[in-house]
Amino acid sequence: MTENTRAQNAPLTPQPPTELPAPVSRARRWGALAVLTASLLVITMDMTILNIALPQMAAELHPTSAQQLWIIDVYSPVLAGLLVSFAALADRWGRKRMLMLGYTLFGLASLLVLIANSAEAVITIRALLGIGGAMIMPTTLSLIRVTFIDPRERATALSIWAAVSGLGAAVGPLIGGVLLEHFSWHAAFLVNVPLMLAGVIAGVLVLPESKVKNPGRWDFVAAILSFAGMTLVIWAVKTFAAESSFLVPSALTAFAFGGALLAWFVLRCLRSDSPLLELALFKNRPFSAGIIAALGSSFAMGAALLLLAQWMQIIDGATPIEAGVRLIPVAIAGAIASLSAPPIARLIGARAVLAGGIGLAGIGMLAIGLQPGTLSYTTVLIALTLVGFGTGSLAIGSAMIMYGTPEDKAGSAGAIEETSYELGAVLGVAILGSIAAILYRSGLADNPLIAGLGAEGAKQANDSLGAAAAIAEELRLPELLATASDAFTDSMQTTGIIGGLSMLAIGTLVFFLTPKGTDVSEANH
Repeated sequence: MTENTRAQNAPLTPQPPTELPAPVSRARRWGALAVLTASLLVITMDMTILNIALPQMAAELHPTSAQQLWIIDVYSPVLAGLLVSFAALADRWGRKRMLMLGYTLFGLASLLVLIANSAEAVITIRALLGIGGAMIMPTTLSLIRVTFIDPRERATALSIWAAVSGLGAAVGPLIGGVLLEHFSWHAAFLVNVPLMLAGVIAGVLVLPESKVKNPGRWDFVAAILSFAGMTLVIWAVKTFAAESSFLVPSALTAFAFGGALLAWFVLRCLRSDSPLLELALFKNRPFSAGIIAALGSSFAMGAALLLLAQWMQIIDGATPIEAGVRLIPVAIAGAIASLSAPPIARLIGARAVLAGGIGLAGIGMLAIGLQPGTLSYTTVLIALTLVGFGTGSLAIGSAMIMYGTPEDKAGSAGAIEETSYELGAVLGVAILGSIAAILYRSGLADNPLIAGLGAEGAKQANDSLGAAAAIAEELRLPELLATASDAFTDSMQTTGIIGGLSMLAIGTLVFFLTPKGTDVSEANH
């Protein structure tokens, strides 16, 4: 590595060391990784398993449409709003303690489903799960950072972490489908209980404790600003997505107020001697490149994968479980690429792997948008495999983020990375999803079949492909389903082109932002 690169990657300022029992044996390090990745698997599974359980839950609890949205959506704003605060608190109180508390809360909240007999109760449980998830997700990253001192081992550990994260999101619908074939919708929650209990027992025995010496006071005002600002912004963005419009007065007000609170939070952190979130980490170019990769990739892919899931089920005729199976190639390719990324990076460089992988995912998305004629599942399968291989390179992004982060700032780094993924996905669904909805409606504009449905029927058909399909089945109008399917596919392909071009642009930016010669397997001096 050149002296110039060393200077660009150097820690910000001399910092107090992290308290960590030393030495941590090799067996204990990898045992700790097993515990951390297993808990991450449960969290990522929980994000998707509920999609399968929702129809059965709705049939029993009869939630309103707004309540159904809250059951799904309340998890994200609570999680994102608390990531920063809990990461900073874990640095002071103890990362292992925070993780054990998160496991316990996640398990107990899941157990409460046994007495949940209303939609409001399920929404409350989902909010509690978001709190538990916020305790767990950034802490897993910070513990990996401080446990694996050797950069080469750390890169491998983070690649395993990334592979498990992708697998969890993919197997969630499958596990949900299997459980619902034999049990009630409650099983989608109860499956977490034994897994979290095992996590607490294994964590107590295996995980090392670590915290920052003399970290300064915990800024309560900044914590409130972070939670309120992030929650309002994400709620507003989700509302824009649900309405397929940015002209929603309540959401605009929430977005403006939330943005102002976050701006205040940033200023407070920049002026503080012991900030709740170490924003000076962005001065480090590998760190910034890794965060841009996480934010940009999740932005481009969030809406695309959501639209593809609808296309598979409504247009291509797959059941929810079959759609889950069809998404497995993404997870498998991502897992293979995640595990392969560190050794490949040692050969051709970290920036080439990260930027090239993002570009490969972009090509996969472009393949969906540019296929001539009728879109086929063969093209979708090839594209999804390319996306999976490409996103596996984000394991190097995580390694770059932690590579450029002092041990005592690992909590901030983990919180920023997880927030980037969460915020990127929410923005992607809102912005690209809204573009797709506008294109879908324009594809149905002035169509006599739609006009013949009456004002209410036309509104429902214009709102979603699912509603159009239900109306077509009820009225026995196959022509209506064909028209809506064509409009949806065209809108999805155009959105795929936009997402693919975005990925190529992000890959280019990451390549030029990352210093030449960055090696995440080498000690950062």
